[in-house]
Amino acid sequence: MKKIPKSILFCFFICLINIPAQTQSGKADPSLDEKVKKFLNEHARHWYDMNVPWVDGQLLHDLVLKGNYKSALEIGTSTGHSAIWIAWALSKTGGRLITIDIDERRHRTALENFRQAGLSDYIDARLANAHDLVKELKGPFDFIFSDADKDWYKNYFVILDPKLKVGGCFTAHNISERVRGSYGSYSGTAVFLDYVKSLPNYRTTVNSAGGGVSISYKTAEK
Repeated sequence: MKKIPKSILFCFFICLINIPAQTQSGKADPSLDEKVKKFLNEHARHWYDMNVPWVDGQLLHDLVLKGNYKSALEIGTSTGHSAIWIAWALSKTGGRLITIDIDERRHRTALENFRQAGLSDYIDARLANAHDLVKELKGPFDFIFSDADKDWYKNYFVILDPKLKVGGCFTAHNISERVRGSYGSYSGTAVFLDYVKSLPNYRTTVNSAGGGVSISYKTAEK
């Protein structure tokens, strides 16, 4: 088992104390906030099975709030950690999340986690093959998080780019600047990052505080 860096542990404990409560618009539901905080704190050490670390969940939450996004899509639910952070933010912006996973066991576990967190009304969780479903979804979306099969990252982006609003944000997990142009187990993420960085109508950065999240803002249609 890999040793967790001290910097991530420090951020984790700070986040336990300072989970954001509401947006500037003041639309947060205090009772829901308390329920989500309690759930996240109680389950903080139980997110295995390909879930994002706490610091990345916090990042996704903050990006949704910052952009005041309302129509979100997640590819790769796992058991729901990232979806809970995203949906929590959407509960404050008046939005909703579609999240997709192909594994029935993970899907069922995620549904129960959403129920316990009090966020089921903000999440449309679908058991499906994302290769097929993302082509069928009409959108438009203003926030997308990709955390499924790495070799399909670029394919997901190409399919969803026309469905992402200008001003919207496309994020992807397990991204590192160090693997750009490389091959091997993370070649799919490298191909994706090289591609999106080459687009003149996207502004892309990589946040490396946790598992590595690329953040691509769409500045124009072309």
